[in-house]
Amino acid sequence: MPDLGSALELVAAWAGRPVIPTPIKGGLSHHIVRVDTEAGDRWLLRVLDPRVSVAGLGIPLDLEIVNTVRAAQAGVGAKVLLRLPGAVLLEYIDGATLDAAAVRDPKMTEGIALACRRLHAGPRFATDFSIFRKLDELLSLCRGHALRIPEGYEDRLPAIAAIEAAMTARPAPTVPCHNDLLPENFIFDGSAVRIVDYQLSGNNDPAFELGDIAAEADYDPEMAGRLTRAYFGDEDPAARVRLYLLMSNFTWTLWFSVHHGLLAEHAAAADFDYEAEAADKYAQAVRDLDDPGFGRLLDDVRGGRRTAGGAVPPSAPPSAHPSPAPPPPTAPSPAPSADPSPASSTAPPPAPISEPSPGNTTGPSPAPSTGPSSAPSTGPPHGNAPGGRDPRAG
Repeated sequence: MPDLGSALELVAAWAGRPVIPTPIKGGLSHHIVRVDTEAGDRWLLRVLDPRVSVAGLGIPLDLEIVNTVRAAQAGVGAKVLLRLPGAVLLEYIDGATLDAAAVRDPKMTEGIALACRRLHAGPRFATDFSIFRKLDELLSLCRGHALRIPEGYEDRLPAIAAIEAAMTARPAPTVPCHNDLLPENFIFDGSAVRIVDYQLSGNNDPAFELGDIAAEADYDPEMAGRLTRAYFGDEDPAARVRLYLLMSNFTWTLWFSVHHGLLAEHAAAADFDYEAEAADKYAQAVRDLDDPGFGRLLDDVRGGRRTAGGAVPPSAPPSAHPSPAPPPPTAPSPAPSADPSPASSTAPPPAPISEPSPGNTTGPSPAPSTGPSSAPSTGPPHGNAPGGRDPRAG
């Protein structure tokens, strides 16, 4: 992993002033550090571990940074202020990190759908993503390294093949998707929902984005239909979304086996029950595979009352920029370790950086004479740092 101390020295040189680092707990894959200055600046430093992408648990680091820049251009991701060797300095989004209860709240549905539409209408990502190919990859890693596969898991693969056949019978145009929307990857900044952590980002069927949200926040069919309607304008693609919910639970079951088995050093330091989380996801997938309505969902998708892609052209998702959704009725409580909101910065804004090319890992030269801008000071002070029950957040 890149050296945190060296990264902080480069940030201080670029800012032209000493920095105060505060490690952020919650993520497992990468080191996340909040960086403050006495002048009131506040940023987020993400130090990326290359072993994560090597293990199939994320995209290559260069491409993650490219996609992070493009998500910021779409208006939903944190701005990239500085690129460093193996690390990236981001805008600190001051706001409430959502949890599963907040993502299930009907008052948040429109805001979440709007954030997704904005991302999906933005610049295409440098990578493509398929949950079916990710399943193949994770299953191959488990077999090759003798990692735990749940009993009966491989017996379910013919049904998974039937899902893929139904989806590809009427393929949807792909759009830039996050593909890992845990509740903790949403931040409500007081006016809109923002999206952070592009570790698994890539161009994909937008219905998967909704199905993954539904899986991670434990949506029931009614909730999944509500999110589908908020995004697409009606519930015609709901069967597609619900099958992707199933695929999310089925595939990410193996994510935990691979992470626990191939990144044992990270896993040993985590206060997290990998086996329990994997068992829960697999049980939910089996429940949906065995549901009497499973065949009807396949028929609906194959029959194509309307495909998800038919409702959202890849270049222009519907209503990408309407008025922001109202705030949740009760914002999540700040984490116990959160500090008070930062003071306003007096430093001038940084010069804009160009989008990094996938092959360049050196990043821009430090700019000591140009100080970065301050983060907003409204809302709960826990911002765009990963957290919560799932170590994939970060």
